[in-house]
Amino acid sequence: MIEWPIALSTGCFYRRSIFDVLETVHASGFHLIEVCSSPTHLDYHNIGDVRRAGEQMRALGVHPVSFHAPFAERIDITSLNETEREAAVHELLSACEAAAIIGCEHVVLHPGPEREGRPHEEEFLQRMHHAATALNRVAARCCELGVQLLLENMLPHLLFGHVRDMMYLLGEISTCNVGTCLDTGHAHLARETGMVIQKLNGHLKLIHVNDNRGDWDAHLPPGEGSIDWPWFISELRRNEFHGALVLELQGGGNESMEVVLARAVRAREYLQSVGGNHPG
Repeated sequence: MIEWPIALSTGCFYRRSIFDVLETVHASGFHLIEVCSSPTHLDYHNIGDVRRAGEQMRALGVHPVSFHAPFAERIDITSLNETEREAAVHELLSACEAAAIIGCEHVVLHPGPEREGRPHEEEFLQRMHHAATALNRVAARCCELGVQLLLENMLPHLLFGHVRDMMYLLGEISTCNVGTCLDTGHAHLARETGMVIQKLNGHLKLIHVNDNRGDWDAHLPPGEGSIDWPWFISELRRNEFHGALVLELQGGGNESMEVVLARAVRAREYLQSVGGNHPG
């Protein structure tokens, strides 16, 4: 058995309302979740719905470990346009408010936009500066709300798509304690899995667990791609990781909740089996 709690990201149900899936998720044995911010799943701008979601979780005994902040090309805290940057910061602050109302421990945030490529060096550094300024504002608000901000490593083809970029931004945040979330699929595609745990050690609070075959971000259950999970688990132990593992899996829009949750249960059982009999 592994010694870390295993949560499920509700992102596998991003096309369904959170109110339609919580009971079924709980019945499948997942008492820890990460809340997806897709508007079709939970409109984090609707405070009434946010409060109702938190109340339903508490009534069921489901604990929200984290809230995944929204990400889209338009949510660009690096934009060279001040109006666009302010709109992006507003979106992230609204998500942090929702996370606090629900009772989440963490807010997971992509530190850059869903924007491909790297511009020339002068523009890149300017965008990096804008991101650091914005992240300091978001981190300060998280401190006030009592939730911890976690920066997630992004896909390698995106702006800030490598761990070195995230680590630079982490060092630029001075307002309070900010941690990191490691996405195993992103790290595998970036060919950074071999060093990322050591680089993030000391900051690592959460892990998005998913697999792929090294070609695209498939969000497969662990064991169905090409990540070396026995090695990965042993590295977490060697580096004394003390957070939660969040299963962040694919969820087809035409699949039933039962099919999606059967995949999640299979993933959970695989992690438990590959973890061996190490005492928790």
